[in-house]
Parts: sequence; structure tokens; C-alpha cells
Amino acid sequence: MNDNFKIMLIDDEPAQIKSLSAFLKRRSFTVLSASSGPEGLAFLENGNIDLVLTDFRMPEMNGLQILRAVKQINPEIPVIVITAFSDTSDAVKVMKEGAFDYLSKPVNLDELELLINKVLEHRHLVSENKTLRAQLKQKYKFDAIISQSGEMEDVLNTAGRIARSKAAVLIRGESGTGKELIARAIHFASDRRDQPMITVNCAALSENLLESELFGHEKGAFTGAISQRIGRFEQAHNGSLFIDEIGDLPLHTQVKLLRALQFGEFERVGGSKTIKVNARVITATSRNLERMIKDSLFREDLFYRINVVSIYLPSLRARKSDIPILIRHFIEKYNHENDKNIEGISKEAQDYLMRYNFPGNVRELENLIERAVVMARDQILSTVDFPAGLSVSTESAILDPHNLSDSYSEKVAAFEKTLILQALELQKGNQSQAAKLLGLSERHLRSRMQAINIVNTMRK
Repeated sequence: MNDNFKIMLIDDEPAQIKSLSAFLKRRSFTVLSASSGPEGLAFLENGNIDLVLTDFRMPEMNGLQILRAVKQINPEIPVIVITAFSDTSDAVKVMKEGAFDYLSKPVNLDELELLINKVLEHRHLVSENKTLRAQLKQKYKFDAIISQSGEMEDVLNTAGRIARSKAAVLIRGESGTGKELIARAIHFASDRRDQPMITVNCAALSENLLESELFGHEKGAFTGAISQRIGRFEQAHNGSLFIDEIGDLPLHTQVKLLRALQFGEFERVGGSKTIKVNARVITATSRNLERMIKDSLFREDLFYRINVVSIYLPSLRARKSDIPILIRHFIEKYNHENDKNIEGISKEAQDYLMRYNFPGNVRELENLIERAVVMARDQILSTVDFPAGLSVSTESAILDPHNLSDSYSEKVAAFEKTLILQALELQKGNQSQAAKLLGLSERHLRSRMQAINIVNTMRK
């Protein structure tokens, strides 16, 4: 049974590698070895490793650097660090950085076997806990939000503490991180839970309609206003009003919103009657409001009014440990919706997704899993059920300007390839339409596809 459990040994001493490998193989573990950190990490990028056992003191990379790199690649892989030094400071450092445990040289083989058994037990318990948590289906409750990362725990703790207050909340984060989900969780954990939560997305409405949507209008207020309309603020009376993408709110509407927040009153468009309202306002944005203030695009006084409590939602790439349980949750969700019976995802496919940076965050992951569940022919999702362009090197080149592991030409080629593949996917393989979308001639697009080796597999 242990032969399915792969252990990566990293040590610059051949004798140590030989001794530990022989011991572990006798215990039926699959063992891969590397004489340096970079060599071991290369295996990790391309393979499926269950445990990393690394020496601390090595010339190219030390154990702490290897630990950090492993956690960047896949936070779920446990790391045990071996050190030959009596100074406990090394052990303290690696434990603080998230090592599973550490061993001192000379390695006590019984102690090593005990630690590996603990890793196996821990993996089993974590898997069970994830499965149980992923099965929670009570919408909009904090304990139903699928997460296990420390970053999201901090978010949920903050949101839980302020839920029962009257304070205005600003939820910040990239598109697709789940800002509305947190807003709803705050509402349903508050004393207003039995009252309505009304939402309005500023990015989805034109400037002319936003004021009317928020504050309502009187009959005849403008062309097409054939009857009185109650705005979102009034609908949210005694409940909560969630204003999504508030950075898209026009300046003239910002003035009216500020007054409504300060005094709890406003007039409908085209009306003179002052309307009193008691609504808890929760806002969200993916934009840099501080920069918008400097550019005179957002009012500073409104910013301070909505930003009493600020909650920042981390991107999915910043909390990769949440990906496995989110995968299981979405498989279950789309099994139910599509009458499918997908049992899970292969380790290779999960590792493939773990190495991707998800610029679209949780929403993109959900989209990928939904598509995979609908299209899959087998009961276990595999790498063939996901797009071939989800490359860790491509995405890190695009998203991480500090990652200089690739050359300038490689970064440019990766970015160009991603753009072309996305355009082809959006246009269902139609090269002529993809070229128009990219602002290129079809001939130029064909030339670039040949130059960077893109095959249009969607072309009919």
C-alpha cells in the first residue's frame, strides 16, 4: 500500500541518500532522490510527491528555502527537515515556516518511520475533514464557506466579529474572490438576518440608471418613468444594502450616497419628499479607491464613510491550500445539478490545478470544474478534462513581475500564447473572429500561431 506514497529525498551527501532510500524502500515507499534543492524542486514541479524529506545545510539552497519553495508549489505537501546542528534555531525557523517536523542527524530510523506514519495519519484525517466540510450546504453561513487556509480564517473571524454591529463594511479583493458571499454571510449573521438583503452592482448599470436604481424615481421624472419606482435603499429598509463595485459609481451619485449614509435620508429622482431609511450598507470593490481619490474619480469623504471596517479577500493563488476542498465542493455541486456521478479528481489533475495561478480566482476554478464535470467520460476527473494551457510557468510569467526565472522573450511568448488561446476559446475556434477580437488580421494571427507553435484544436 505504501508504494503509492512518493517521498522526495533532497541531500547533498550521497551516503545519506543511499542509506535513507534503502530504508524507505524496504518499507515499500516509492523514493525519488535529488542532490540539491533546485533538482528536487524540478521533480516537484513535474511530478506527484507526497512528502519531502530534505537536509537543512546544502550549498545551493538550504532547507528553509526549499520549504518555502515547496509551499509555493503546493502547500499541501508536508516537509520534514533534517539538520546536523545542535543549535535549535534552525528547527524553530522551519517549524514557524510550516514544516511538518524536523529530525537531527544522525537520523534515528525508528523516529523517521514514526514521523512518516504521522504524515500518513494526518493526511487521512485532513482528507476526512475536508470532505465533511465540503459537504456543508447551508448557504450564507460562515461555517458553510469552503476554506481551510489561515488567510480565509482571518477574513471569516473579522467578518464574524463585526456582523452584529452597525458599522459600514468595505470588502476588497480581485474579481472572483467571493466578495458577495462574504457580504451575505455578514448579513445573515447580523441582527438584520430576518430582513431583506438588497444588492446592486454598479458595474452592471449605466450611469443614467444607477441613481434611479439606488434611490428610486417618481412618475414622470424622466423619459420612460411611467410610474413611481422604489429604489434599492428603500427596499433594504431595516435590512442590508450591498453595493458591489462601488468604484464604478459616478461622482454625482456619490454625493447623494454620501448624504444617505450620513443622515439616513434621500429624495427619489424627480421627487421632493425626504425619505428616511435605516439600512446597513456593505460595499465591495476590486478597484484601487485610494488611487481613484488621487485622480479625483472617487470622493475621499465617501471613502471614509464606507470604509469603517475593511475586509480584504485574498486571491486564490494566495491561498492555494483551499483549492483541493473547493474542487471537491464544486464536483459535488455540479454532480447534483447535472445528475452526474463524478467520484473525485486524480492526484495528477489536482496537482495540475494547484500549479495554476487562477487570475479569475474562485469563479474561474468553479467554471473549470463545472465544465470538467459536464464533459468528463470517466468517474475520476483527469488532466485531459482540463484546458491544456494552464501552465504554472506561463501564468507566473504573466502575473508575477518579480519572477525572473524565465527570459524576456519567454515571458513575451507566454503572454502572447495565452492571449491567442483565450481569443480562440472565446470564439469557439473561429480564427477570423479571434483575429478581430485581438485587433489583428487573420493572416497575421496565423503567422503568430505558427511562430509560437499553437495548434487550433477547436477548429472544425
